[in-house]
Amino acid sequence: MIKQNVKSTRQKRVEELIRQIAGDLIARETNRTSMITITRVDISPNLADCTVFFTVFPTDAQDSALNFLKRKRTDLKQAVKKASNLRRIPFFDFEVDFGEKNRQLIDKLSAKNQD
Repeated sequence: MIKQNVKSTRQKRVEELIRQIAGDLIARETNRTSMITITRVDISPNLADCTVFFTVFPTDAQDSALNFLKRKRTDLKQAVKKASNLRRIPFFDFEVDFGEKNRQLIDKLSAKNQD
């Protein structure tokens, strides 16, 4: 029997809320040397752990963006606490969204192949 990873409606709502809050926080706090975009959020079923996925332009600023975001964990936690009614605020971690990067590469190669 295959176990499927089906998310509850609550998980989906919390993920979307955190994605919006994180996006707003990053837009306010960044120094504009690179463009950081929050692409998606993945939260555990018990809402204890949350991974925020992002992309960066230019890509050579990826490491500094990751360090910046990790320094902003506390600010994100406070923003989520203020904007939500969650009893327990999750632990936040950040990761580069390689799935989005791969999709962009495929789109670029497809467009090149059509020419």
